[in-house]
Amino acid sequence: MPTEELRDGAAKYLMQTYARQPISIVRGRGAKVYDMEGREYIDFVGGIAVNILGHGHPDLIQAIQRQAAQLIHVSNLYYTEPQVKLAQMLVDHSFADRAFFCNSGAEANEAAIKLARRYGHEKHGAERFEIITMKNSFHGRTLATIAATGQEKVQKGFEPLVPGFAYAPFNDFETIAGMVSNKTSAIMLEPIQGEGGVHVADREYLKNLRELCTQQDILLIFDEVQTGMGRTGTLFAYEQLGVEPDIMTLAKGLGGGMPIGACLAKESVAAVFTPGTHASTFGGNPLACAAALAVCRVLLEGRVLDQAKRMGEYLAKGLADCKDRHRVVREVRGLGLLQGLELEIDAKAVVGDCLARGVLVNATSERVLRFVPPLIIAQREIDKLIETLSAIFNHQVVTEKDAHH
Repeated sequence: MPTEELRDGAAKYLMQTYARQPISIVRGRGAKVYDMEGREYIDFVGGIAVNILGHGHPDLIQAIQRQAAQLIHVSNLYYTEPQVKLAQMLVDHSFADRAFFCNSGAEANEAAIKLARRYGHEKHGAERFEIITMKNSFHGRTLATIAATGQEKVQKGFEPLVPGFAYAPFNDFETIAGMVSNKTSAIMLEPIQGEGGVHVADREYLKNLRELCTQQDILLIFDEVQTGMGRTGTLFAYEQLGVEPDIMTLAKGLGGGMPIGACLAKESVAAVFTPGTHASTFGGNPLACAAALAVCRVLLEGRVLDQAKRMGEYLAKGLADCKDRHRVVREVRGLGLLQGLELEIDAKAVVGDCLARGVLVNATSERVLRFVPPLIIAQREIDKLIETLSAIFNHQVVTEKDAHH
C-alpha cells in the first residue's frame, strides 16, 4: 500500500489522536529504520524510548519466536515460567521484593496509585489517600494518570478529574514539605521529567524527599517508565541518584518493543495487594515476559549498559558543543541517553527539518527536542545528528538575516 494511500486510510478509519510524521516506516535494523520508498533514517525516537536494543535484535527476535510457537497467553489464573523468571530477574537487580505485570506505563502507574491508596487505607485509615505529584509531570492517559499528571493540556476536556492529587513544583523540596498533611499517602515523581521537557531531579532534593517519606510513613513512588532499563546508563535511574523508592514503575524499554509494564514494590507495601484487589488479563503473559527476559539478559550480561553510558556522555557533549556554536539553543538537559535541547525557536519545525535530512527526533513541547535513541546507538550516528542540527540551526540564522534585509 503506497504511503499516500496509507495516509488516506488512516485519515478515514483511525481516530485522529496522533499528529503523525508524513512517512510510513516498513522495516528497521539496529538504530536505523526505512520507509516505504526505501529512504533511511537514524532513529533518535526509538519508539518513544521503547526500542532500547534497536530494531531486529537477534536475541529478542528468537525469544519472541520461540515463545510464540510454545505458548502466547493463558491468563493469570495459572502459573507461567516466563512471568516468574522475569519477576525474579527484576527483584534480584532492584530494591524491590515483588512485581506486578501489566501492559503499559499508564497501567503500571495505575497499579502504583492503587497500591499507594490501599496502603494508606490499611495503615492509616480511609482519609490517607492523597498523592503529591509534580508540575509538568507525565504519568499516562488513563483517568487516574491524567489526574496525576501535572499538565493542564493533558487534562483539558476530561473533567471532573479523579480527586486525590496535589501538584508541587519539581525540584522544590520546601514547597512539598509544606504540602504534606495527614491525607498524604505518597509522593510520586519521575527521576527525569521526559514529556515535561527533560528536567533531571536534583540529588539533594531526592534525598530530602526520601527522609521526609520515611519519617511520615509516606510512600515514595518513582515513575521510571522512561528512565528505566538502561536509559540513563544504569539499569534504573535511581541507582545513580542515591535514593531508593518504595514503589517503581517500568514499561517502554522493558519489552524492547513488546507491550509490557511492571509495578515493583517493597514487601511491606506489596503485601496490601491480595487476590481480587488488582488484576490484568493480558498482564505478564508468556510472550511479553519472554521478550522482557531477553531484554534484561542482553542488558545485564552484555555491554549494552556500558555502551549506553558512554554514548550518553558523548551525546551530551555533542549537544553542549552545539549550544556553544548556536544561539538558538537555550539549554541542554538530561542524563545518559535521555537528552533534551531547549530552543529559542519552534521545536516542531526542527523535527520536520531533521526528518527531511534522514534523522528522526521528536518534540516534547513547543521549544524542547527530546533524544531517546536505542541504547546501541553508535558514535557515528550521534555525529550525524549533531551535524544535522548544526546545519538546520545555521540555516535558521541565514533565514533570519534574509528576513531582516
